[in-house]
Amino acid sequence: MTPRLRATARTAVAATIAGRLLRRAVPDLPETCGPDREAVRYTVDWAGPVDADLPDERAVQAACGLMQVHGRATGAPLPLAVDYASVVAGVLAAQGATALHLARARGLHLREVLTSVAQGALLAVGQYLAAETVRDNSGSPEVCLPHAPTAGSDVPQAGGLATLETCDDARVEVETLDPLAWRDFWARLGVAPALAGRGWLPFQQRFATAVCSLPDELRQAARRRTMAELRAAAHHSGVSLLAVGSAPAPAVRPAPWSLTPGPAPVPEARTHPDTAVPGPCPAVPVLGAVLPLTGLRVVESTRRVQGPLAGHVLRMLGAEVVRIEPPGGDPMRWLPPLAGDCSARFSALNAGKPVVEADLTTAQGRDTVRALAAEADVFLHNWAPGKAARLGLEACELLPGHPALVYAWASGFGDAFGDRPPLGTDYLAQVHSGLAAAVRPADQPPAPSLMTLTDVLGGLVCAQGVLAALAARETTGRGSRVDSSLVSAAALVPRPAHRARWTALDRPVRTADGHLCLGPEARACPRVVLRLLDRAGPTATEDLAARFVHRTTEEWTARLAEAGLTATPVLTDLTTLARDPAFRAAVAPPDPVTGHARPYAPWEFK
Repeated sequence: MTPRLRATARTAVAATIAGRLLRRAVPDLPETCGPDREAVRYTVDWAGPVDADLPDERAVQAACGLMQVHGRATGAPLPLAVDYASVVAGVLAAQGATALHLARARGLHLREVLTSVAQGALLAVGQYLAAETVRDNSGSPEVCLPHAPTAGSDVPQAGGLATLETCDDARVEVETLDPLAWRDFWARLGVAPALAGRGWLPFQQRFATAVCSLPDELRQAARRRTMAELRAAAHHSGVSLLAVGSAPAPAVRPAPWSLTPGPAPVPEARTHPDTAVPGPCPAVPVLGAVLPLTGLRVVESTRRVQGPLAGHVLRMLGAEVVRIEPPGGDPMRWLPPLAGDCSARFSALNAGKPVVEADLTTAQGRDTVRALAAEADVFLHNWAPGKAARLGLEACELLPGHPALVYAWASGFGDAFGDRPPLGTDYLAQVHSGLAAAVRPADQPPAPSLMTLTDVLGGLVCAQGVLAALAARETTGRGSRVDSSLVSAAALVPRPAHRARWTALDRPVRTADGHLCLGPEARACPRVVLRLLDRAGPTATEDLAARFVHRTTEEWTARLAEAGLTATPVLTDLTTLARDPAFRAAVAPPDPVTGHARPYAPWEFK
C-alpha cells in the first residue's frame, strides 16, 4: 500500500491573490481568522474535497487535468509554467470572502468560506470535462483529439498549435471569427480557397479542443512570407494579428477591474431583499439552503466563455441569472458534442439560467433589455467595443433610470488599443499580456496555451468586480459601472522576468503505463531519484527521466513515497474524474438532466 504523504507547503500564491483582490473589493473588510468573531474567514488549501495528496501547484495541474488539456497541442501532458490554478483559487477565495461580506450585510448568518487550488483547476477544465464525459456516455460525435503519444514521442511537436512562423523568424498569432476574412487572408498569401477552407474548422474548434491541426501547407505559406507581408494581408482582410514576443512580463499591469460610481445615489441605501425569493432549480449542486447572493437577480447578454462564466459564478453563489439570447437561441447551443439537445460546453456555463429571447437589432428587443435591466441588480455583457453605444444600452443610458444597478462590461483588451482593438479573444490576450511566453519553458518557442486560460480567468475577475460593486452598493445604495478585461485578468498571473528553464524531471516522466509528475524535492535532487532506479548509469536528468519507463506509475509512486518523496500520477483521460473515488466530493457525475460531469461549486460556506 502506498504511504500517504500530506501536503505541507502553503498556498502562498493563492493567498496573495486573494488578499490583493479583497483589499481592492472591500478595503475595510476584516480578513482571515483571528479572535475577532466579525472577521471574514477564508481558507485556501491545495486539495480541498479531493481525497489525494497534492503538495504543490504541479501536483494539482497533474491530478486535475490541466497538464492534459494544455499538453494536447504539443503531443504529451505538459505543465503550465505559471501558477495558474493557484491564481484561479485566489480569485475564488476573494469571491467567497466578498460574498460573505455581502451575506452579512443582507442579514445572512455565514461566517467562513473554504476553497482550494484543486477546485480552481477543476473549474478551469469544466468545459473540457463536460465535452469528454458526454461523448464518453453517449458516443456523440466530436472532433478527434490527439491520441496519447507513443513511446519515444515526448518531444513536443508544434503541429497542434495555431502560432505561425515567418521567413524572418517572427512568430504571430492570427484571429478571426469570419470564414470569408480567413479565406481572404490566405488568398493574399497565395493559398487556394479550398486549401484555406480545410484549415477553417480546426482553427475555429481550437477553442473547444485545445488543439489546432492546421494543414501543413498553410504553415509553409506563412514561412515563405515576411512579418510585414503577414501584417499587410491581415490588415487588408480584416484579420487580427499580433506578434508573439519572448518576454513573459506584461508591458503594463492594468487593475483587475475598475468601478465608476453611478450618476447619483438613491435617497436611501438599498434595504435587505427578501431572501425567500425563489429562483430556478440549481444545475450545480450546492451545500446549504441559502447562499450569499440568494434573492439577487443578474441579467446577462453574453456569449462564448468569459461573460457566461461570470454569470455562472454569480449563479453558483446564489443569484438568479437570466440570459438574453437572440431569437432561436444562442448558436453556441448546438455545437457538438450534444448533451441531449444542448451543447455540453454551452451547458457547462449556462445550465440553470432562464432565457429571454430578444432581437437587439430592433427597438422592441432593446426595450426588452431595458425592462429586464430595470428589475435587475446586475446587468452583464461582453459585447464588442462600441456595440453598447450603438444599441443605446451604455451604462450612462441605463443607470440614470436605475441608480442601484451594477452594470458590468467584460472586454478583451479594455482601453489598451484605443477604439480599434484586435478581436478580444483568449489567445490574442495571452500574446498581448506576455502570458503566451510565460506558460511555456525557455526551450520551447513562445506560443499561447490553447486551453482558454484568460477566458476563464477573465470571467472570474469580472464576477469579482461585480461582487465588489454589490458590496459598495450595500454601503452607499449606489450602483456603478464595472470594467474588466481578459488582459487585466492575465496580469494577475505572477511570472518571472525571464522564461522558466526546466530539466527533464520538471516535465512529467513517462512510466510503463502513463506519466508521473515528480514532487518538488525529487525535481530539485536528481541524486536522490538516482538511488531509486534499478540500474546504475548516467546521471543526467534526461537519462534519469528516460529510465522511469521500466516500472508502472503505481510502482514508482510507492517507491518514491517510501523514500519520503512525493509524486502525482498525471491524469490523461478527463472522463476518469467522474469515476474516481478521490474526486467524488469535487466532481458531479453525469446525470439525466445535464448529461455530463461537472465540478461542484468551488466554495463551502459555514
